Amino acid sequence: MARNKEKLVLLLDVGPSMHGVLPEVEKLCSMLVEKKLIFSKYDEVGVVAFGTEETNNDLTTEVGGYENITVLQDTKVVDGDLIDTLQKLPRGTLDGDFLDAIVVGMDMLIKKYKDIFKGKKRLCLITNAIHPIKDSLEGSKEDQVTTIAEQMTAQGMKMESIVVRGRLSQDADKRIMDENDHLLSIFSKKTRTRNVYVDSPTSLLGALKTRRVTPVTTFRGHLELSPQMKIKVWVYKKTQEEKFPTLKKYSEKATPTNQFATHQVKVDYEYKSVGDSSTTVIPPEQRIKGYRYGPQVVPISTAEWDAVKFKPEKGVKLLAFTDASKIKRHCFMKDVYLFVAELGNTRATVAVSAIARAMKETNTVAILRCVWRQGQQNVVVGVLTPNISQNDKIPDSFYFNVLPFAEDVREYQFPPFNSFPASWQPNEQQQKAADELVQMLDLAPSGKEETLLPEFTPNPILERFYRHLELKAKQPDAAVPPLDGALKKITEPDPELVSKNKSVFDALHRHFELKPNPKLKKSSRQFYREKQSGSNAHESDGQAVKSIEYQPPVKIEKIGDLTPVQDFEAMMSQRDNPEWVGKAIKEMREKILSLVIHSHEGENYHKVVECIAALRKGCIIEQEPGPYNDLMRQLREYCHGKGIESLPQLLASRDLTLISKSEAEDSDVTYEEARSYFVKMEPNS
Repeated sequence: MARNKEKLVLLLDVGPSMHGVLPEVEKLCSMLVEKKLIFSKYDEVGVVAFGTEETNNDLTTEVGGYENITVLQDTKVVDGDLIDTLQKLPRGTLDGDFLDAIVVGMDMLIKKYKDIFKGKKRLCLITNAIHPIKDSLEGSKEDQVTTIAEQMTAQGMKMESIVVRGRLSQDADKRIMDENDHLLSIFSKKTRTRNVYVDSPTSLLGALKTRRVTPVTTFRGHLELSPQMKIKVWVYKKTQEEKFPTLKKYSEKATPTNQFATHQVKVDYEYKSVGDSSTTVIPPEQRIKGYRYGPQVVPISTAEWDAVKFKPEKGVKLLAFTDASKIKRHCFMKDVYLFVAELGNTRATVAVSAIARAMKETNTVAILRCVWRQGQQNVVVGVLTPNISQNDKIPDSFYFNVLPFAEDVREYQFPPFNSFPASWQPNEQQQKAADELVQMLDLAPSGKEETLLPEFTPNPILERFYRHLELKAKQPDAAVPPLDGALKKITEPDPELVSKNKSVFDALHRHFELKPNPKLKKSSRQFYREKQSGSNAHESDGQAVKSIEYQPPVKIEKIGDLTPVQDFEAMMSQRDNPEWVGKAIKEMREKILSLVIHSHEGENYHKVVECIAALRKGCIIEQEPGPYNDLMRQLREYCHGKGIESLPQLLASRDLTLISKSEAEDSDVTYEEARSYFVKMEPNS
């Protein structure tokens, strides 16, 4: 649809004072176009650079002025060439005028889309705004900005200003910076402009939203405070996790000369009867979903499901008000929702504002019961928190967070530290060293600005994925590039911070001395190792913990009748001879068959199940699925012949199926065959 297409002009400051941050600007703008190629491939983007030595724009030719501004790319549908242009921005030699660049960008959008395009038109300005703009020929600079802002509003344009400061602007004239900030603030007041200030390359990567998602209402209806009092509200998602794009399968079967080939892979499923040798496909109206219940498969039709489905009524109802201190922040679940009054409804806006401000004054929150859609099976209970707007143009609203039910809460009990012996507890020097380490790693120290602000910190996994995707599109055989320096600031400790606080790390090493214990040897077969129990002798004053003398377990050479599982695990853990594993598996198989054959009315079946579980786990660890699968097939034939029902039921309750290929590579059993094992194991009547 036309209203979803965006026309964007990037206004990039390439003057000398921006050279230090231009590599990050190139990456940011390239990422913007790469995401548009994936999610919004019909959007159009233009590029304007200001601060260049040469001049190339229409306004200079038509009316004069607007010097040192170059249109690198007129607005066009995003493609790979546009990415190449953004990855090789020119380095200017003069200080640019961001106000002239805004006028040039507006002129590009007006000339091309004034009459033919009614969708989104946006300008994106990236500059440090530390140099003065030219004086206006008529009126003051404020008057000039106001005139431009009014024209921008009339044309339905939005603007986003990203001002890069930090170390790059330490030597700049503060008076000029304040003046430029004031001029940019006029745009935000008069138009739909968003001003963002960043101080590092990392925060610059998160300042520009490279992918814009059109907000869609989750719910439109009444907020029912009582049967007599209802407010019309709209509910949007405030936050949502950004996931990897869905990658589709690509087919190379189409001929290279076919221009209309989509290269898409279409998957169709056919259902046939297992017992019928014919190849007749069962039509959808003759199929019913089956649900496994133990060894049985219970068919349940759609009509039966509809009859027993829980169908709550759509609506949002108030359950209670409570003090905000009673709702803990760690109980919030899932995404955050935004409750706003119905658009254009003055009475609803006033009602929402009055309730929100009253809740804020009394430090109160509301508990709501929500059913977003008609026919929705799950009911959501959450807390409604007031959100008082600081902008006169934006009305008050609410934030809604989902709360857990009793079944969702997991209470883990941990013993208090004072319950441990005194020798286990840290002394005063150790406690001080640990406290200093925690304080040093604080991202929001008192008196300083918070590091890695959430709104300016991009997801490093997604950023790296998109960059690698663009590289692979151009060079399919390209190796994975090293991690970018700006992303390292997010994923790795800051080297400057570590070197500055070297004394803190030295104190931690000094007070917490670690020594290797030669008596404890780790092994990949630790699961079968006998764990030596006993108390450990501890030394105070930061000395290393010394374990007691290890007593080797008694060597087991045969699986006995009393404790077959323990004997099997002990034999599997013996690594002095490679034949022990095969011997243990063989003897356990023979023991299981003996217990089944000599069982009277199933008295040994519980022990049989425990032995089978141990054998299955051991065969998976050793990647030897053959002996176990052969045993299970042998047991199936035996149960069929003898009409035994209780043993298959016990095995089904423990989910002791065949070992599939997903658990052991050498297995010849598929996942579907393993899951249907209990159905085939039912004895003949």
